[in-house]
Amino acid sequence: MIAIMGASGATGGALLQSLAALEVPSRALSRDPHRLAAGLTVRTRSLVDPVAADANDPDSLRTAFKGVQQLFLVMTNGPQQVEHELRAIDVAVHSGVEHIVKISAPAAEPDSPVAFSRGHHRIEQHLRASGVTATILRPYAFMQRLLLLAPGIAGAGFVHGTLGETRCNYVDCRDIGEVAAAALTRPGIAGGTYHLTGDRAYSHPELVELMGTVLGRPVRYVDLEPAELHAHLVRFAGMPDWLANHVLEIQRLATDRPETPDDTVVRLLGRPPRTLEAFLREHREQFN
Repeated sequence: MIAIMGASGATGGALLQSLAALEVPSRALSRDPHRLAAGLTVRTRSLVDPVAADANDPDSLRTAFKGVQQLFLVMTNGPQQVEHELRAIDVAVHSGVEHIVKISAPAAEPDSPVAFSRGHHRIEQHLRASGVTATILRPYAFMQRLLLLAPGIAGAGFVHGTLGETRCNYVDCRDIGEVAAAALTRPGIAGGTYHLTGDRAYSHPELVELMGTVLGRPVRYVDLEPAELHAHLVRFAGMPDWLANHVLEIQRLATDRPETPDDTVVRLLGRPPRTLEAFLREHREQFN
């Protein structure tokens, strides 16, 4: 049995679909399993067992992990992420889970300039010391996160950042889900550490040029000073202070460490990764 923690999110949901396509059953863990079940497709519903679980409640985790051999672990970045993931790993190991696939971050290092990446390093180290097989997936920026820009682009036609001409990697969550499914169903892949990107890296000027081509109207990039972007994210995007700081940190990291595409998707899945242009065309109506 494969348990998916974070099944309601973009990557967890993509993994549900990928496993269902392989006709592999799974247990989807959620604080609201009824809501999760209501959102499943007809095909997926027959292969997925929604179960209540809360990272704040060890007893719920112990119940959810009964009979589970493999666990997919992903949680949204947040102030309690390290605490929650360490608890999930400990309960899973105690419950007999033999293989954990964790979603991490590219710069998961003890001295990373990104606070959440330092947290991911701590979790990775704990997972590797646990004695179970550990597969680490380190995806770059999710294409799906660009949908957060859609209201501003639709309303004003602007994208804000501090990146200048710096190029960033993007990866479709569906590719992450397929790689995770491969790691959970192909023993030869389990136990590795994999960086995940799309087919190319884009600067923000290149990104808005591509958006303009897809949307058929101009989209502008406005480069701001870090303090200006922080204020914009808090005031207009409604981000909490810690999340605005995270955005600034990852943009600064991309500037300090140039990003280039990785070939993991091709090597593991035998096909090119989904492209940013295809993603934008698929979601064109949301940006208009």
